[in-house]
Amino acid sequence: MIVETAVIIIYSLALILIFLYALAQLNLLVNYLTAKQKNSKAPKFNLENPDEIPFVTIQLPVYNELYVMDRLLDNIAKLDYPRDKFEIQVLDDSTDESLQSTARHIAQLQESGLDIKHVLRDDRTGFKAGALKEGLKTAKGEYIAIFDADFLPNPDWLKRTIPYFKDSEIGVVQTRWGHLNRNYSLLTKVQAFALDAHFTLEQVGRNSKGHFINFNGTAGIWRKRCIIDAGNWEGDTLTEDLDLSYRAQLKNWKFKYLEEVETPAELPVVISAARTQQFRWNKGGAENFRKMLWRILKSKNVPFKTKLHGILHLLNSSMFLFVLIVALLSIPMLYIKNEYAHLKTYFIAMSFFVVSTLIFFICYWFMFKRTYGSGTKSFIQYIVMFITFFSIAMGFSLHNSIAVLEGHLGKKSEFIRTPKFNISSLSDSWKGNKYLKKGLSAHVIIEGLLVLYFGFGLYSAFVVGDQGGDFGLFPFHLMLFFGFGFVFLKSIKSEA
Repeated sequence: MIVETAVIIIYSLALILIFLYALAQLNLLVNYLTAKQKNSKAPKFNLENPDEIPFVTIQLPVYNELYVMDRLLDNIAKLDYPRDKFEIQVLDDSTDESLQSTARHIAQLQESGLDIKHVLRDDRTGFKAGALKEGLKTAKGEYIAIFDADFLPNPDWLKRTIPYFKDSEIGVVQTRWGHLNRNYSLLTKVQAFALDAHFTLEQVGRNSKGHFINFNGTAGIWRKRCIIDAGNWEGDTLTEDLDLSYRAQLKNWKFKYLEEVETPAELPVVISAARTQQFRWNKGGAENFRKMLWRILKSKNVPFKTKLHGILHLLNSSMFLFVLIVALLSIPMLYIKNEYAHLKTYFIAMSFFVVSTLIFFICYWFMFKRTYGSGTKSFIQYIVMFITFFSIAMGFSLHNSIAVLEGHLGKKSEFIRTPKFNISSLSDSWKGNKYLKKGLSAHVIIEGLLVLYFGFGLYSAFVVGDQGGDFGLFPFHLMLFFGFGFVFLKSIKSEA
């Protein structure tokens, strides 16, 4: 009974932690629904007055972006902002032929009168953070706009964001990500679904109540003085954006989130690219929890509720670990439930935690209908999308849990960029992309074994106990079977 007791305790703790996270999401939903539109009342620069137009430095940190560099440079050149009021720094750490083609393109733009510079380094020390820090040394702008290689801001982007810096307490203005290829595949739809929740529910829910939010690494603007005051960019975590965001807000800088300003970007279309991105984000989140927890707790100028939301924010990625624990232990729990009749009351009580899923369902619905509208048809589409999203998210739980554990344990790893494709329609192909990694990792093999494991869980529903089976966990195991099966098969296919 010792093993069974240990399984029950660990399973219960994981469920409770997931429930607490769900309650935090519910609180963010309440914040989101009650958020008042304050942008119209916020002090703003009058861009009609030439004396109020601030100088901006646009930084484009890039590394081996052969497929998207021309598109990026052409797009940035179209920004509708006085030519004498901004400069562009292409912070290029590339080591392939894109370095030469980018240099030629920059030379052409310089001939057109654009103030654009090709900034090179001898090595990639600090990776993206190091490149941004290096560029800051020579940046002429009081404000620093940053775009990753796959982002395509609209021409009026600067005019819609820069004015808010008239408030001297604002250190960052962040915009909402859009998705150029949302409907390319099931994988891109699921990624868009998850990101939409972050850029509506979470960013607005936190920002509207003065809680900490994060600069998302791109599609935002920093006040240079804020960057310096917060300690400048540091490359000791894989999410330098989250790191600097928290250091800045702990120094009392305010962040402004503009949900109404969308910045289109390309989603990874191949699962190996999505894996790379997910690993970096989730490990970086855990690294920042380790780095920032004590600073948040001992801060005297941060309200308790903001501290609580900040800690839960930094633990976002750790939810994958708790989900994986619940998933792995759910099959032993199925057998324990049907073996020990005296635990019936406990299992009845544990069924309460299905409310966590209900909370997530409600929260994500408000996000979904913001994009697709309400109505019966939309709601049915949402139900299908929610189940699909949750299944595939659970399918990523092993991969992401390994990232989280590495982050919490302090294991260092290289900053690996997400391959870009310049793909937006089904007629485009990602085959032949030179940046895709080849070879299956051990993670993929284990995910294949977990497909069999949760298949066994489905079978177990028919044979446990002496009452003709137990189907209480059948839907859960079916989602896990589909989720891990999707991730496994897509990973195999991407190597074909």
